[in-house]
Amino acid sequence: MSASDIDYLLALWSATLAPHGGAPPFPNHRGLYQVIDESSVGDVGQWDSFTVSYHGVPETGPCPSWMLAEHTIWFRDPVALVRSLIANPNFNGEFDYVPYHEYDDANQHRFSDFMSGDWAWRQADEIAHDLTTHGSFFVPLILASDKTTVSVATGNNEYWPVYLSLGNIHNNVRRAHRNGIVVLGFLAVAKAEQQFSEDSDFCHFRRQLFHTSLAQILLPLRDWMSTPRIVRCSDGKFRRAILGLGPYIADYPEQCLLSSVVQGWCPKCLSPPEDLGSNEITPRTKDHTVFVAENYDLSPAWDNFGVIGDIVPFTESFPRADIHELLSPDLLHQLIKGTFKDHLVTWIGEYLELSNSKQEAKKIVSQIDRRIAIVPPFSGLRRFRQGRGFKQWTGDDSKALMKVYLPAIEGYVPDDMVCTLRAFLDFCYLARRNVLDSESLSQLREALHLFRHHRTVFETTGVRSEGHIPPRQHSMEHYPKAIRDFAALNGLCSSISESKHIKAIKEPWRRSNRYNALGQMLATNQRIDKLAAARVHFNDSGMLEGNIVDALMSDSSASEDDLVGPTFDFSVGKTSSVSDIARPHHLHTLITEFLEQQELLTPIPNSFEPLIAIYPSARATFYAPSDICGVGGMRREFIRASSTWRKGVGRFDTVFIKLDNQERGMRDLGVARLQLLFSFRFLNTIYPCALINDFHVVGDQPDRNTGMWKVKRAVNHRNRRPILRVIHLASIIRAAHLIPVFKDTSPVADDETPDTTLDTRRRGLFYVNKYIDHHAFEIAF
Repeated sequence: MSASDIDYLLALWSATLAPHGGAPPFPNHRGLYQVIDESSVGDVGQWDSFTVSYHGVPETGPCPSWMLAEHTIWFRDPVALVRSLIANPNFNGEFDYVPYHEYDDANQHRFSDFMSGDWAWRQADEIAHDLTTHGSFFVPLILASDKTTVSVATGNNEYWPVYLSLGNIHNNVRRAHRNGIVVLGFLAVAKAEQQFSEDSDFCHFRRQLFHTSLAQILLPLRDWMSTPRIVRCSDGKFRRAILGLGPYIADYPEQCLLSSVVQGWCPKCLSPPEDLGSNEITPRTKDHTVFVAENYDLSPAWDNFGVIGDIVPFTESFPRADIHELLSPDLLHQLIKGTFKDHLVTWIGEYLELSNSKQEAKKIVSQIDRRIAIVPPFSGLRRFRQGRGFKQWTGDDSKALMKVYLPAIEGYVPDDMVCTLRAFLDFCYLARRNVLDSESLSQLREALHLFRHHRTVFETTGVRSEGHIPPRQHSMEHYPKAIRDFAALNGLCSSISESKHIKAIKEPWRRSNRYNALGQMLATNQRIDKLAAARVHFNDSGMLEGNIVDALMSDSSASEDDLVGPTFDFSVGKTSSVSDIARPHHLHTLITEFLEQQELLTPIPNSFEPLIAIYPSARATFYAPSDICGVGGMRREFIRASSTWRKGVGRFDTVFIKLDNQERGMRDLGVARLQLLFSFRFLNTIYPCALINDFHVVGDQPDRNTGMWKVKRAVNHRNRRPILRVIHLASIIRAAHLIPVFKDTSPVADDETPDTTLDTRRRGLFYVNKYIDHHAFEIAF
């Protein structure tokens, strides 16, 4: 909130208190800031800084400005930050003190939070062998850095934040930004005039500036990595802790910078750029990099091994640290933005241009866009109403396109390209799971094998040269081992740091007056952290339990336990006699058939005609920890059956129905479209129900190319009307998403819209879209 908004609210508060002779606790925003700054809760010390400059300026001749510049690096006390994270009571119950291996009833090794991985287990073994550290609990430091620009239009507004988290904190906490990741410092962004930007001296200085800055920021933690210290923990107990450098989250350019590897090479293995398509992997190690740097000149080390030999990496200052091992896979930049958007989607576009005239290729791309534009609506699904021709793609745009792109290209590209995309999507959705086990890893390797096999179609069609695979796509080869080492990778994704940019960089910058903005941003970050820490402290002290409304309504006799039936988003919109709506739906007969299936002891009277309560929507709650979810991994979504939606045509969603036939995946699921959500009372029992039109599964296997099941609307073959039935609302698992099966390359009608697709194609086939979210992928296989 801006200072002017704070002053305005305080003025309103003061006006309400003035008649009673009172005044707000703060006269203006400065008074509020002063109280926050003086608070000791969450205080980890003031921001500190040091300056780095180039040494070796020539005594005579012209001197580039970058050699004379002084670069200021700002940071906070890392010791105080680590102690604050360990002691945060908000993490109690979601903080692992020891590494562990988890197995399910089928003896499947499960990988979930970071401490369930093999790397933390190996580190703990190494620490236990040292008598000075034996008995201490291991605290892996997770670092992340990501250069960002707050305003392209106003010029030099780049910032390079470094974030800190702990591997002990559960992934869901780190992903939810519950102060599980904090700003550690701001690195300097070295710049030179255009004529010197590729100068070897400047490039060397820029790289070494990065490593020297990181080493200096983390230096206060070095002794703690060898000698345990006693710390207060989130559960209030005191323990001996030993630190260690853990995974580093960065995109590909920063991974190369961190590992002193030439861009174009892999920072994790020794595969040369021209052979990144091979699955023969020789891992890079710290010892190998040191050997190359010490025994080869700079040029041979660069050309033959991809090693930049004149850089002293920051990890040299710390024990048990091999940067090649610590580089974390990056789901966002390597898979979603990289392999999918920048590679596969681009390559498919290039294929269309190679195999068709330029004008015809544009027509095909337009038709693919039309197919994407008419997919039925789904909660949270981003729309591409005007196609995909916008310049600034975000990670969310790429994620949204992944959900609907596969069926849209079918028929326009060879089957092998469809299979390539399908194998990639399977790999990506498996890699992004919240929990993986031995079976999931086997499926991941199988998807990777199929991806390697089918992507050769881009070579045979002339789109790509043989064996030339971009480094970000090659990184998929390292994912199976990375999951075993670091467990579920969704807790180590750069999307976490990019999301943190909003609160730590972009919003504080907007609040600043743009003049020397960094100092104002540092103060804002410190105040935000103090307020967050104060909230945790107040909550832990029982000061934030309940609210004023609860206190005023404390005598209410109603409780959630007294509610019967489903939880709807709002109260009954209409109550009708069943005869009012029975004609189009034969609802009376269907309700009677439903009651007969309930095996009631009391017969149904012939005169039975209940009043029904009609609802426009209901809420489905289910366990989906791999998706954006609430506390405990529970996700809530609306399913709708409304005759009007947003002042337009009606919206009648499709849903998954549990069949209870002891099968797995789609063999134990039904798909239906809602026609009506209602409830009625019979013998003092309320029955929440849904009137549905089933979709029958076509075939006994998923589609060979897309991997998705096909379904077709159930109709009466005599009159071609949909077959309807009434089911209990508890039979519905959640919403389903259907996408038309486009049989040929005929164009999509101009008047077809997302709201009408299910109706205009009511006699056609549909794919059950398992890629709409992670939960659907896990159940609709």
